[in-house]
Amino acid sequence: MSPTSSSRRTLTAGAITVVAALVAVAVPTGTASAAPAGRDAAIAQARANVARNAGVFGFGTGQDLVVKDVILDADGASHVRFDRTYQGLPVVGGDLVVHQDARGRLKDSSRAAAHDPAVKSTAPGVPAQATAGTAIAAAPGVNDATSTPELVVWAADGTPRLAWRTTVEGVGEHGQPAGRVVVTDASTGEQIEAYDAEHQATGTGHSEYTGDVTVDTTPAAGGGYTLKDPVRGHVTKDADNISASSLKASSGTEFTSSTNVWGDGQKFSADRSTAAVDAHANTAWTYDYYKNTFGRNGIKNDGRGATVFVHVGTNWDNAQWSDSCFCMMTGDGNGTTDPEQVDLDTMGHEMTHGVTSATANLRYSGESGGLNESTSDIFGTMVEWYANNTFDTPDYLFSDQSTPPWLRRFDKPSLDGKSADCWSSTVGKLNVHNSSGVGNHWFYLASEGSGSKIINGVTYDSPTCNGSTVTGIGNQKVAKIWYRALTVYMTSTTTYKGARTASLNAASDLYGLNSAEYKAVAAAWSAVKVN
Repeated sequence: MSPTSSSRRTLTAGAITVVAALVAVAVPTGTASAAPAGRDAAIAQARANVARNAGVFGFGTGQDLVVKDVILDADGASHVRFDRTYQGLPVVGGDLVVHQDARGRLKDSSRAAAHDPAVKSTAPGVPAQATAGTAIAAAPGVNDATSTPELVVWAADGTPRLAWRTTVEGVGEHGQPAGRVVVTDASTGEQIEAYDAEHQATGTGHSEYTGDVTVDTTPAAGGGYTLKDPVRGHVTKDADNISASSLKASSGTEFTSSTNVWGDGQKFSADRSTAAVDAHANTAWTYDYYKNTFGRNGIKNDGRGATVFVHVGTNWDNAQWSDSCFCMMTGDGNGTTDPEQVDLDTMGHEMTHGVTSATANLRYSGESGGLNESTSDIFGTMVEWYANNTFDTPDYLFSDQSTPPWLRRFDKPSLDGKSADCWSSTVGKLNVHNSSGVGNHWFYLASEGSGSKIINGVTYDSPTCNGSTVTGIGNQKVAKIWYRALTVYMTSTTTYKGARTASLNAASDLYGLNSAEYKAVAAAWSAVKVN
């Protein structure tokens, strides 16, 4: 987005805070006595393994580990994910996963780029006030902006240095949350990198309706029903066209019905609950996909349901997940041709950003940013296959319902004129929505194989980048492999080559080192030139 003459870009002193500690919030909450003993033991063993193998992990004086996630395998093996701090400062690119056998012995490790995050000094040469103002200037198109600097050890490229990670927050052209994260060297003020703070999928959908579906509701105290899912915990609300940047989980108006019958099934309906039907049902399908496929209990695996808003802003043709609000937001489109973007794969895509944030936390920049977007495309598509809705036939065309004929496609991503089919050394310089093409193409080849074919009435013709012929193993197996790679092996700075390693480790875990599945995953990566 470009700046407008009405933009008010301000730096408020109250908005400037220097954060010098990392708070662990990405693990299920509860009392210590309620936590499973196996989980506590795995964490204790992992800490001990890091301490005993300090050279392997680059762990030394001044460092601490903050638990982010724990995965316990059926055979007793465990995988403990830590964020790292140095002198109380978050280490960007310092996250790691400790892999242990059933007896708690170290089997392997997955580590982000940083090895030893020690820096000579944690005293910044450039003050917070200066870096905050610079960051606002580096975020064009963010209106009513405030800037929050945070002192970190930045080591995403493997070389640690003290830096300011400044989050610029404001509103975009249509009132949606907009922001940039600007990282600057705390000694020189030089900009290291900048990337979008929000995960978005912009579309121009023409029909979001999923036909006659069952929606789970809750009886209201005074009679009637509300669109609150008592099983999954999410609630769908009318945002009353409030700007997305002003929304909180408590905002909006609950939908109510005296008959438990919702909407009228019409496009551009005057009945505001019609869009809510799609949003509510598609959120349930996303929840069920993760729960029934992977045993994941909600977006953050803590059983917490999200707040889903429809009718957000004015003429906002977008859908967006907000991690801070723990909300899904959808706008009304342009009011003439584009309705709300609440189709199955789009809803699944946006909510998957929340899953990624709670696990590998792939940085929204460079190749890891492309992997972040690809992960959302992959699982958004798998939600569509899981639902198997007759009004939205499962396919490999992302957001085809809201952005016909499609926003992105998996068999040959470059057909959109911007996305990459094959990996190259310059892929990381593309917009993350376009560099995601490499991951999407890999997923299609591993699932369906190369060449021409018709699937559910759609014709695909997927080439390979190395002239090979690939035989697919089905998208359910590939998605299972990718989920384990994401939640067990990937870290915040994983690149495409790292993703290959992670997915091969996952395939070996699930199917065996010499399995057809392992070989198919490897062949598909080679077919997109990731070796």
